[in-house]
This record gives sequence, C-alpha cells and structure tokens, in this order.
Amino acid sequence: MAAASTTKISWRLQEFEAHSRTVSCLSLGKSSGRLLATGGEDCRVNIWAVSKANCVMSLTGHKNPVECVQFSVSEEQVAAGSQSGSIRVWDLEAAKLLRTLMGHKANITSLGFHPFGNFLASSSMDTNIKLWDVRRKGYVFRYKGHTEAVRNLAFSPDGKWLASASDDCTVKLWDLFQGKTITEFKSHSAAVNVVQFHPNEYLLASGSSDRCIKLWDLEKFTMVGSLEGDTSAVRCLLFSPDGSCLYSGASDSLRVFGWEPDRCFDVVPVGWGKVSDLAVCNQQLIGVSHQLSSVSSYVVDLKRVKKSGGAVIQGIIQDNKPLTDPAEPKGAALRRNYDRPTTTCSSNRMKRSDTDRRSPDGERRSQSEDEAEDKQSSAEIHNAEDYREIFQPKHAISRTPPRISEPFPAPPEDESVLAIGRQLTDMMLPSPDKQQAPPLATSTPVQRVEPTVVSCAKRPNPMPCNPAPSSQLAPPTQVIPTKSQQQLRVIPSSRNEPLGLNVADFLPSAANHRGGALSDDSALSQIKKGHDTMCVMLSSRHRNLQTVRSVWAREDVKSALDAAVSMNDLSITVDVLNIVNLQPSFWKLDLCTTVLPQIDKLLQSKYESYMQTGSTSLKLIMKHFWTLISETLKASPAVGVDITREERHQKCRECCRHLKNLSNVVKNRARQVGRHGNAFKELQLLMAPLDEVL
Repeated sequence: MAAASTTKISWRLQEFEAHSRTVSCLSLGKSSGRLLATGGEDCRVNIWAVSKANCVMSLTGHKNPVECVQFSVSEEQVAAGSQSGSIRVWDLEAAKLLRTLMGHKANITSLGFHPFGNFLASSSMDTNIKLWDVRRKGYVFRYKGHTEAVRNLAFSPDGKWLASASDDCTVKLWDLFQGKTITEFKSHSAAVNVVQFHPNEYLLASGSSDRCIKLWDLEKFTMVGSLEGDTSAVRCLLFSPDGSCLYSGASDSLRVFGWEPDRCFDVVPVGWGKVSDLAVCNQQLIGVSHQLSSVSSYVVDLKRVKKSGGAVIQGIIQDNKPLTDPAEPKGAALRRNYDRPTTTCSSNRMKRSDTDRRSPDGERRSQSEDEAEDKQSSAEIHNAEDYREIFQPKHAISRTPPRISEPFPAPPEDESVLAIGRQLTDMMLPSPDKQQAPPLATSTPVQRVEPTVVSCAKRPNPMPCNPAPSSQLAPPTQVIPTKSQQQLRVIPSSRNEPLGLNVADFLPSAANHRGGALSDDSALSQIKKGHDTMCVMLSSRHRNLQTVRSVWAREDVKSALDAAVSMNDLSITVDVLNIVNLQPSFWKLDLCTTVLPQIDKLLQSKYESYMQTGSTSLKLIMKHFWTLISETLKASPAVGVDITREERHQKCRECCRHLKNLSNVVKNRARQVGRHGNAFKELQLLMAPLDEVL
C-alpha cells in the first residue's frame, strides 16, 4: 500500500507521430486494450501496439482521407471508412485486404462489428445506416429514419439490437432481424455523439453535445438517469467490465458516474485534452487522443478510482459531499440481463427487403475494378517481431493458455517535476552530446517516433538511445513535411498549450547563461512580456460586450447584433452568435440579413472556432428559413399594394444574394482535404437546393 501511494493515479504513457499528415480518427481494441488503429489524411490506416514506439502494420488502399476505424471483437480484423463513403476491411492475421464495401454517398462517421456474426454496421453523413456481411459485397439491410448525420453505432451484447446516435438530437434503437425501429429517445437538446450498451443489463447510455449523459431502460423504454456536470460535449463513454459504473472521457478529466440515484463517484484529472476512445485492461483504463499528426495515450489506475459513494447529482455535481450506498439493491440490479446466443448469428435469420437488400454501388462494380483496387491495397509490416507476437500465435497450438499482458507500471508521483527539470536543463545546455536519453520504463512516459512514411531501411532504431534534442522537444508540427505545414493554416479551436507559447522564451540565452540558473526577477520580467497589452485587449473586449448586453436588454436581439457588427471586431460578433445559435426562437428573417454578411467573414477566417460558429449559423438559416425564402421568391406578384409582403420579398432577395455568395465560398473550401474540407462538404450538401433556384 505504501508503494501505491508514491505512484501516479493517471499518467501519459506515450506520445508519437502517427501519420505524415493530420490524424483524423483512432480506435482501441476493446478485448485486449493493447491494440490501437489510427487513420489519417494521408489515406493510411496504421496499427500500433499500445506503449510501443514503432508502427506494427500500415494498411493502404483508400484514395481519400480515412474518417473512421474500428477493430472487430476478436481484433483479427479492422475496418476503415473514408471521406468518399467507401469501407475497407483488412484481415490482420493474413495481412491482406479482405473486402471493399461501396454504397454510402457521403463520409463514413462510425463503424461497428457484430459481437458474434460476420456483420459490420456503418453510418454516414448521408443519414443512412447499413448492415454488411463482410463475406459479401452488397449490404444486408439499410436502416432509414434519422434526419441528420448519424454519429455513432453500438450493437447490444446479445447481437439483436443496434443503437444509433445522430445530429438530430435523437437515439434510435433498431431490431436487426425485423429491420425496423423499436423506439426513439428524444430527451437530448443537442447532437448525440456516442451510445454505449451496458455489458449485462437492459440499459443504454448516450452522451451529447448538451453536456449530459442519459441512461435508458430498454425494458420500459424510459429514461432512468440524467448525469450532468461535464464541462464540454460528451464524446466518449465506457461501462466498467462488471457494469457497476460508467466512465466518461471529459475534457482533461475522467468522470466516474453511478445511477439510480444519479451521482458522480470520482473525477480524475488527466491531461488528455479531447479523448477519442477508452478501453479497460488489467484494472487500468487506457485513453487515447490526437492532435494534428501526433497521438497520445494515457493510463488511469482504476484500483485507486472511487466506484462507490459520491454525491447525488442535483443540477451540479458535488464531489465533496459523501453519500452512503443505498441499503436496498438499486433498481438496476432487478433489470433484465441479455441472453448470449450459443451459436453465431447467420445471415439467413435477417429479414431482408427486396428494395434494401443490395448495394447498387457495390453490386455493379466489375470484377476487374475490384481486382484493380485489391492490387492497390496493401498491408506493409513495419515491425515483423511485434506482428508475429500479436497476430501469428493465433494459429499456433502454443497459444493455449494465452499469455496475459502485464499492467503498465505507474511512474513515481513526482516524476513530472523531474521530467520538466530535465527538459529545462537540456534546453539551457545546447551541446547535443551532453543530452542523455531517459530510461524507457521509469523516467518519462513520453516517447517520440518518426512518421510511418519512413521506409523500413530508414526507420530509426526503436531503442531510445541518445535522441537528438529537436526530436525530443519539438512540437508535433515540426516533424510534418513542408507541404502539410502549408495546409495547416487554420488555428484549431482546442489546443493542448496556448498558441505561440514557447518554453525557451522564459529561459536565458544559452550563450550568455550557459548552465546558469534563472533568477526570480528574470523569470518575472519574461512572464510579464505582453501582459499589459493583453490586459488592454481583454478590457476593451469586455467593455464592448457590456455595451452589446445593454443594447440587448434595452431593445432586442437584432439591435444588439447590429451593435456588435458596428464594432468591427469579429470576436464580439462570434460571442453574440454563440448565444443566439443556442436559441432558435431568437431567429427572424431580418436577423438573417444582418448575420449572413458576417458568416462570409467567419467561414473565411483562420480561426477554427470562428468557422464553426459561422457554420452553425448557416445551418440554422438553411434549416428554418430556406423554405420561406424560396417560396417567397417563386410566388407570383400580388395584386395591389402589400407593404408587408414587399418588405419580406426584399429581405428574401437580400438573403438569397448572400446565400449565393456563401455557396461559392463553401464550394471552394469543400475542395480542401481533411476535417475542415469535410465540414464544408456537409454545408455544400445542405446548400444544394440553392442551385435549383439561383
């Protein structure tokens, strides 16, 4: 017990360059918690062993950026969906492409393997969900019902149901065999990002951009819990293996929830930013996140995380108030459990429709086209030793009993302080030959590796012997090729460190202070640089926002927005629009005439947060006002004088003119590759009706 108290409860396991361009998606193998798949804008899928520095296998064949990756339950296959709507499934044991699935008309957003059968579910920006048999080319069934993009899919543990989360704020539960909707849950007030089935009981969890987690009873189809308190959108959920609690990957923290009653057991600070996936292995929770071309993995020691007690959630989580466990068993204990089938699910049990049973795009492809694509697809094994260790023993008799992976060793509690001290010392000592590599197991959990595009012959030695200072301290963007650097002109809305912050700015010049200590006065003078200027800027922004607020209180939203626009400060406009976007009832036609010219500026801004705000406003206008605008412009002239109609007609003409300009902007930006091009392609689809009128 004494040793446990001297180690960290959470720590960063490693950080590495995963792709030559921006990483767009990643997924952990849930069975072992030791495999990681990453997809990037370089159109590759890379397979990694968690905590090992070198790529095990690189899968090629996609011609467009990879948007989604997913391991099968056995971790013997991996599927990847691309920006074009195509899906490829690889056999990792045989190191070859197994199947190419065509049929979706837009980006793939989520993939899920059936827990027992050879089935794969996929969702897309085209609002459709498709069920595939990986042994066939065509899809088995298509599920239609969502009105906006589907973001996440999950199979029930017994393999009979499929849950889907969508941007239309709903969660749908589908019967796989009947091919129809069982029920729909509508309590979320924003886009639903993730769904997760309880491992044993008839219980479903959903996480949304409204910062809430909802729990649904799948016997009574009622909501039995609403867990609030996350500081950002809920993007990652995972039930504990025994189903006693729910883990939520919040921004820079792990939250542990209970239900019936709703409560928060624990909040563990973890510096993972926006975590993308979670897995549990050996009483440790593994979390992975990505930023630009780098991927980071983190570990949380679950043996030191509270899974009982906590405070009842009443609007705000109160972690400092103890709550004893209920004396009587909670309602969840009486809930029905899933029945696991004894045999695998066969395709003939599916109820198929003649109209929805085949994929036109998949079935009409000629054999020569498929063979040509198979030749272009390949599996490049970069680390033969790890490949044989992970995948090849599955065919060997010696695999029984299977080898159990060891938990990751926790670094000492004060290790981060020592690591920072070593980095500062290294920065003040410019001579490369004086820098020593830290021990692999105990010094620092961070490991840097080169991009996977490096050939096997040029790949550096995996042992971290005497690395150069630049490879150890340089930020991820410095190892990206020059061409990729030129494309990263958009400043991301979320960063792990302040933009422009450089540790070297706070240190004395190495030439003048070689090996010298930094005095307090020198440190303070460095920190205060630019402080006064920043205070003036923030004070000015605060005064402007106070002015806008007073105008809003005295008059209306339109006047407040006009006042914000007149200040010629886009940051003020963005602040006001972020509020207005949350209240669709605020929107009127005359407000659109003010907002649309500003959207043009926002969409062409270098700040990702500005682009996101402008996109949200444009979506609201198209959704709520395009029908009115088009019908007004198509209507025949009225007889007599109708001033109200003339004013409305004038506003519609003005809105239509601005929308036409915005349509051109969106089309140009949709040609970009990556996350931002993906967002503009979505806007382009939404603005397609403009072409019929303009």
